[in-house]
Amino acid sequence: MTKSLIRVRMSSHDAHYGGNLVDGARMLNLFGDVATELLIINDGDEGLFCAYDNVEFLAPVYAGDYIEATGEITHIGNSSRKMIFEARKVIVPRTDISDSAADVLDEPIIVCRASGTCVVPKNCQRKK
Repeated sequence: MTKSLIRVRMSSHDAHYGGNLVDGARMLNLFGDVATELLIINDGDEGLFCAYDNVEFLAPVYAGDYIEATGEITHIGNSSRKMIFEARKVIVPRTDISDSAADVLDEPIIVCRASGTCVVPKNCQRKK
């Protein structure tokens, strides 16, 4: 099936709570971007995100973390596209060492998983 991956560094603008904690909704925003890319690859159209059927927030995300968001189309209907998503923390800042220190994690930390459904209207599907 079709897959997509994006990597983004969380900025201080993404931090919404004390301690530079990033709002979990930011992961859903990344999943939306992944879903859009998947629909363009699969259908030649951005389509519409209809609903998440499951969302699990598994670990905190902080400003300075690098997040890798992936997605995959798992089922293709007439106009619906079922997808699964995962966000992993792959790089973390090391402000305990210096303001600019960071570490690549040996094992990425899964911070969020989700599944959902998108729709591409038949008249917008350019790839068959």
